[in-house]
Amino acid sequence: MADIPLPTPLRRIGLIGTGIMGGHMARRLAQAGFAVQAWNRTAAKAEGLVADGVGLAASAKAAATGADAVVCMLSSGPVCDAVLGGPEGVIAAMRTGATLVVMSSIPVETARAQAETCARRGLRYVDAPVSGGERGAREGTLSIMAGGEARTIADLAPLFAPLGRVTHVGPAGSGELAKLANQLIVASNICAVAEALLLAERGGADPEKVREALLGGFADSTVLRLHGERMVRGDYAPGGPAKYQVKDTSTALRFARSHGLTLPVAATVDLLFQNLVEHGGADLDHSAVLLELRRANQPAEASADA
Repeated sequence: MADIPLPTPLRRIGLIGTGIMGGHMARRLAQAGFAVQAWNRTAAKAEGLVADGVGLAASAKAAATGADAVVCMLSSGPVCDAVLGGPEGVIAAMRTGATLVVMSSIPVETARAQAETCARRGLRYVDAPVSGGERGAREGTLSIMAGGEARTIADLAPLFAPLGRVTHVGPAGSGELAKLANQLIVASNICAVAEALLLAERGGADPEKVREALLGGFADSTVLRLHGERMVRGDYAPGGPAKYQVKDTSTALRFARSHGLTLPVAATVDLLFQNLVEHGGADLDHSAVLLELRRANQPAEASADA
């Protein structure tokens, strides 16, 4: 595919999926001067983007037709495959030489298979999942982990610039692998912060002041600053829903097992998030793992108070 240049200038963008993060991304691309046609499975969720110059497509196929690049920001691998594939899907609608940029968090194997499908169709492909949550999408400070050909990723620089900082991490599928690594670190850190604040709370200290005391030391992190603040406020409105966190930790564990790896910390973290989802926290922010830890410790607390 290296002999097929990207359209110059890169102007027409189809954006598939305007959820918590995709909506902000569509807005920023439109504000940067791109002609953006967006589609979302729940059309009402995309209507507010019209005021920011985003056009609304009647279907995913319509959003992709004639686009120089299509950005996919859907929730999972199966959802991506359902929307991208088939005779009425996005890939079939894209013109030769266009680029599919999958910024969803999907399995490594799924990204590699999508890349092969695109190559057979004369399309370029980049898997470019992101980290930074809703705030990063809103402010254009996402960390973008891109897998694919170096030339394609370099040519896509104008598209990535309004969204955040891009790093080319390897061939197709490598972006998703980097995202799995990211998710293991984030999920483990969230659980560690939740345990630390629960310990402070249970021991009689002020969790908010404990968090404040830890800022700037070796325990400091973006998770402590942002998610720790959510925990002490009890604000679990979803920036990153728990159901997507467990999707990613479970995907990482399956990939690890396929390579003969045992990841004990990740397995414990995954179980905590699974329990949170099973006890009604699927649509809460992943910082709500603190609620699961409190629930799990209720018998011990009741015994201690007896």
